[in-house]
Amino acid sequence: MNRVLVTGAGGQLGQQLQEISSAYPELKFTFASQADLDITDEEALESYLKNSAFDYCINTAAFTDVDGAERFAEQAFEVNATGVKYLAMACHKHHVTLIHISTDYVFDGKKKEGYFPEDIANPINAYGASKLQGEMYVRHILEQYAIIRSSWLYSDYGKNFYTTISKKLLEEKSIGVTNAQTGRPTHAKDLGKFILDWIMDKQRQYGIIHFAGPEIMTWYEFAKKIAIEQGLGHEGKIVKDNNYRSFAPRPAHSVLRMHKA
Repeated sequence: MNRVLVTGAGGQLGQQLQEISSAYPELKFTFASQADLDITDEEALESYLKNSAFDYCINTAAFTDVDGAERFAEQAFEVNATGVKYLAMACHKHHVTLIHISTDYVFDGKKKEGYFPEDIANPINAYGASKLQGEMYVRHILEQYAIIRSSWLYSDYGKNFYTTISKKLLEEKSIGVTNAQTGRPTHAKDLGKFILDWIMDKQRQYGIIHFAGPEIMTWYEFAKKIAIEQGLGHEGKIVKDNNYRSFAPRPAHSVLRMHKA
């Protein structure tokens, strides 16, 4: 039985992995929240992996507040880059295969046809830059790894676009949503299944992998879809807003595509 450590287990992907873990009886999970295991604490991380014989580590721990990362770049880099470096070093030392979750925001959003894993990254904000630095540490330290980039992650857990819009639909008369960004919304459960299926796949590919939801849409179109899904007649509350106000610059077209082959 393979033993799997999930870091950042209190986040939406970590919680989603906990929800679906029972469907994978061949795997034995340890779910570690930030309170259980802080990946920026090199000594604690080394001790944690040393005392447990893990086969895989799924790193979902991250500083994900894009505007917050712009204001507090040092904190974002501490978690998304330095913490990932420490984790990769510990995984290398203790022979653990690292599955690191990254983002579409490592790209600048200028390529209209979307981005393949082979494309050159060029982040335009501190969040994307910190995540790219974390990727670079993983690639430099480990020979065998999976960096899984995903986009526009949502679920019923925590604060995300889906839960925010759902709440606003019940509270506000109208909701202005931008159509200035295009991407592929990804349900955290689908990403979680993809990760665990990757672990179970004997023919799996290593390296950088893209996984995102099947539909390409703007935030405005996604909000309309959420309103329709709610089934409460709220679709008319969604108003297109061409002027997107954000502290951090964001890629306009960060559509993730799979391998060209």
